[in-house]
Amino acid sequence: MWSEGDVVVRREVLNDGRCWAHFPVVVVRDEPELLATYIAEGTPFSFPDGDWPIAGGRHPWAGRERWTGHGCLMLQRPGEAHAVWLFWHGPERAFHGWYVNLQEPFRRRPDGYDTQDLELDIWVPCEGGWVLKDDELLDLRVREGRFTEDQARAARREAARVTAALDAGRRWWDNAWAEWQPPVA
Repeated sequence: MWSEGDVVVRREVLNDGRCWAHFPVVVVRDEPELLATYIAEGTPFSFPDGDWPIAGGRHPWAGRERWTGHGCLMLQRPGEAHAVWLFWHGPERAFHGWYVNLQEPFRRRPDGYDTQDLELDIWVPCEGGWVLKDDELLDLRVREGRFTEDQARAARREAARVTAALDAGRRWWDNAWAEWQPPVA
């Protein structure tokens, strides 16, 4: 386990084992049932060169050199096929909402962790409700060879499980995280 304040590397790793994006994150909490990491404003992104299985051949964030806006807190539980990203906006850093990022369960490495974003997302605004995002892109990513049919089905099953819990008023994450403040640099 890592300690609060440790800097580790979050890597996006494709099915063939190649890393196509990586960036440093700060450990906020590392417990048996929760890994919380933070990507600070201005954090640099790295995108290795390669022939990537996606339209345009580049990671969707490849045009961005750094994280912009307020930083993002990422909450993940071991073995879960999603993470919850928290977003804030405006000069007063008002909480904006939760972004459920469907992804491969994270896998630890000595210097960080690997995952793969599965394209499908669920936006949960602080006012309530939820919106499924990017479902139409899953089939395209299968055709491009980035995901298998099984991965697309698994992502949709996970989204259905999460949205059913949301509809029932259940969230595994603590709403108090919305008040979390990043460390002062």
